[in-house]
Formats: sequence, structure tokens, C-alpha cells
Amino acid sequence: MRVAYTDPAWALDGGGAVDRALAELEVDIFGTDVEIDLGVVAEGRFVTAGRPLLDYVAGADAVVVYRCHVTPEVLEAAGAGCKVVARQGVGLDNLNAELLRRRGVYGFHVPDYCGDEVSTHALGLLLALERGVCAQDRLVKADRWNIRGGGVPRRTSRLTAGIVGYGRIGRASSRKLQPFYDRVLAYDPYVTADLMASYGVGRCATLEELLAACDVILLHAGLTPESAGMVGAAALEHVRPGALLVNTARGALVDHGAVLDALRDGRLGGFASDVFTPEDPNRAPETRLLLERDDVVVSAHRAFLSRESERSQRRRVAEGVAQVLTHGVPPTHGRVA
Repeated sequence: MRVAYTDPAWALDGGGAVDRALAELEVDIFGTDVEIDLGVVAEGRFVTAGRPLLDYVAGADAVVVYRCHVTPEVLEAAGAGCKVVARQGVGLDNLNAELLRRRGVYGFHVPDYCGDEVSTHALGLLLALERGVCAQDRLVKADRWNIRGGGVPRRTSRLTAGIVGYGRIGRASSRKLQPFYDRVLAYDPYVTADLMASYGVGRCATLEELLAACDVILLHAGLTPESAGMVGAAALEHVRPGALLVNTARGALVDHGAVLDALRDGRLGGFASDVFTPEDPNRAPETRLLLERDDVVVSAHRAFLSRESERSQRRRVAEGVAQVLTHGVPPTHGRVA
């Protein structure tokens, strides 16, 4: 049997080439009866679309994706023998669960492997904005010592923080916000006020209500047709002047042009993001303009990352795929198709 990993970031060495020795965990789980392939690489990057990808997945018994999108063409190329598609990550936006269900192919992800890491990263980005840490770092290193460079910070203990999306990561973030902020509110139409109250969090009935009430907004919502572009020009009309916006969920939740306008006119006091569309914000003129600003703090879609979280995710994906291939039984956790 053959398992085709499309874009396993952990399998690349420092020079951008696949190093099969890095797959020791997967080899240990799958054993010698399963062939493990680790993607197609061109110019130090995985090929995640087009004919080379389709030729690569052809005949696979299992396909494991990371950022690669599961399309009808990918499933067609894999063929009728493909029994399972797994995503090495939390989100479902590229797994195409409905397509997998229609094709009768098991699909699963790992929804809970990095809640500690993402919530901590969100707090790190937020506090860097609050205290002007990145602006100060740049100034001092450029021999431009200035106590007030990057602005004068606020006293966070008087402020209200808000969370959009109150799932596993939103709940973890609320616990970490509470020592720093006076109140924590959340908006999630699928979570009751009673559950939020059990975490000491107040519930807002609408996104607009939350934006108007909060000095800080953290995005922890999943990307769905309903949530795509939810933080755009219309929503940002409701924010408190000077509010900070932090996104460690999905880039497409945010209209980055609208965020840029809100920063320019002072409606937003700062923006921090680990995620963009396109993924590298240097690749689009609009997001490139955000990178030039001192009131913007960014990272390279690594909020999930720690040694522990990455190995846990890899192990759970390999074990889930092996369970399907060996026993024909879907994984107990994270199944979506």
C-alpha cells in the first residue's frame, strides 16, 4: 500500500529538499508494508497543484495534505483505491469534506493538537502590539533610542478583550486573556451563553456588538462560506477607535484592504496576523503595504508550531491512516467524512 504526503513541511531539510530520514516517526507507525512518499518539490517548495501533483497522487491508497487543497481532480487522480484523505492540521477549508463524503472516502483532521500553541501565539502577538515591542526593537537596533517610539501603551487591566469563535482555541485564549484584561467577551452563534459563562466570559449576540464593546479582538473562527470576509469594511465601522485586531485563524476571514484603510484612519490602533491570503503577504500588493507599517506585527503561519505539537499531529495522522488501511475503520477523533 502507498501513502502519498503532498506537502509535509516537516520533511524538508535546510536546503528545501525532502529528507526521508525525517520521516522516522511515520516509518515506525506504518511499518515495512506501506510505501511512504513525501511529495514533489520544485525550487525548494512543494508542488501542490497541476499535472505534477496529479501524477504524483495517482494510485495512492491514502493521501495526506497540509496546505494542499483536495479537489475533484486530486481524488480522480488518486483513483478508486484511495480509502482515506487526512489533513495535517486543524482547519477544514482545504480538506473538502463534502466531496469526500460524496466519493465515499474517509476524511479526518486533527482538531485539537495545538490549542496551547495557537492561544499562546495569539497572546504573544497581542501583547507585542499593546506594548509596542516590535517597533521598539526596530528603533533600538537602528540606533534610534526613543522611549515613546511606537506610541505610548495602554493599561490593559482597564480594557475589554473580545474573541470571535469560541471553540477549543478560543476557550484556551480566554483563560490566558483574563489575567491581562478587565473583561473578556466572545461571539459565536453556535456556543451558548451558559458555556461561555462557565469560563467567565460574556456572550455577544452579534459580531457588531462584540466589535463595538471591545478594545481588542482576537479571531479564532473557522473558515467557512459563512465566515469568509467577515471582518471587512462594514464590520470595521463598528470597532472602538484604536482597537487592536489579531488573527491567528485564517487569512480569508479578513479583508486586508479594509484593515489597511482602518489603520490609516485610526479606527484600528494595530493589526497582528499569523495568516494571510495569499499565505506569504509579500506576494500581494495590498498585504505588502501592511508589512510596511509599525502598527502591524506578523508571523509566518506558525502559531501551531512547537516540537511537541508537530510530533503529536504527525503521529495522530499516521495512526489514523494506518487504522483505515489495516482495519478499514475510520479514526475515532477528527473524522469529517
